[in-house]
Amino acid sequence: MSQEAVLILRDGEVFEGEAIGALDAGSVATGEVVFNTALSGYQEIVTDPSYAGQIIAFTYPHIGNYGTNPDDDESRRPFCRGVVVRDLARRPSSWRSTEAFPEFLVRHGVPGIAGIDTRRLTRHLRDSGAVPGAFGTDEALVRAAAAEAAPTDGIDLAATVTTDAGYTVGDPDAPFHVVAYDLGIKRTILQYLKGAGCFVEVVPASTPAAEALERKADGIFLSNGPGDPAAVTTTIEAVREVLGSGVPLFGICLGHQILGLALGGETVKLPFGHHGANHPVRHESTGRVEITSQNHNYAVDAGALGGDIEVTHVNLNDGVCEGLQVRGEPVFSVQHHPEAGPGPHDAAYLFDEFVTLMAGSR
Repeated sequence: MSQEAVLILRDGEVFEGEAIGALDAGSVATGEVVFNTALSGYQEIVTDPSYAGQIIAFTYPHIGNYGTNPDDDESRRPFCRGVVVRDLARRPSSWRSTEAFPEFLVRHGVPGIAGIDTRRLTRHLRDSGAVPGAFGTDEALVRAAAAEAAPTDGIDLAATVTTDAGYTVGDPDAPFHVVAYDLGIKRTILQYLKGAGCFVEVVPASTPAAEALERKADGIFLSNGPGDPAAVTTTIEAVREVLGSGVPLFGICLGHQILGLALGGETVKLPFGHHGANHPVRHESTGRVEITSQNHNYAVDAGALGGDIEVTHVNLNDGVCEGLQVRGEPVFSVQHHPEAGPGPHDAAYLFDEFVTLMAGSR
């Protein structure tokens, strides 16, 4: 029998639903509430470490239709604070499914709330911006928690999701050797690097530049990750030291933002961020429009970039900087996800561009 639950935002908006997942009687989930517009890929979304500190509201009404399976996990476990859905499928229908989504949430300790009017919630977040909130089965407790719920500003969330110890992916005899900073790296990114001919050494976000450079890698990669990029000060300083070494550098998502800060730029928090698999991005040098997968609340301020830095990609929805490169240096980054797990593969060529830079820098 379902148990009634309530979602309350810090600004006082109330949404009624029912408890799902690991939401027990008397427990309360808190976090920054954001919406994701992807039509599929809910397992990849929930297991994306970039959602640390956030509650994910799915705009697509039916979630859980095809169940879950271990191959689609993007990290060792979900780091999100909870999920909000309209209709939760009780019985999955897919030959790939090994576990229903409700059981997946329970096993990983992820609280959720279903039966929510996600259209009204999305419209509210679009107008008000990403708002902290809380949900649970005891309205008094939820209301008190919502009033105290905090956003992700100023918190180094990458430190909470990065690996505790380094590890490797791929063949040590592969043509290229890459050191990847784990700021919340997705497994699909590692698979793309491996597929491009790279042996990848994954290192914690706090790894000093000297330690990364002494590995004599062909390239350095900065991964995606959660939260406020300006708070990830140790990695920003490490990237500053790496710049000018001549080692090719490629950043994605949080890695892109950290590169922008290391180059002397600034980042800004977007009203409700970009979370979805259908964001149009224009490649400035070709004019080609790429449909991309995105997940971030912050962006690089293009107006604060120096003259040696070129904006390579622009979001066609709001004009946000989606990519940059340093003129005359093998250094570039993009805000969107070329590995697209989930999402389209229009930008997958960027991994080949990274390999080309590494080959040309030998």
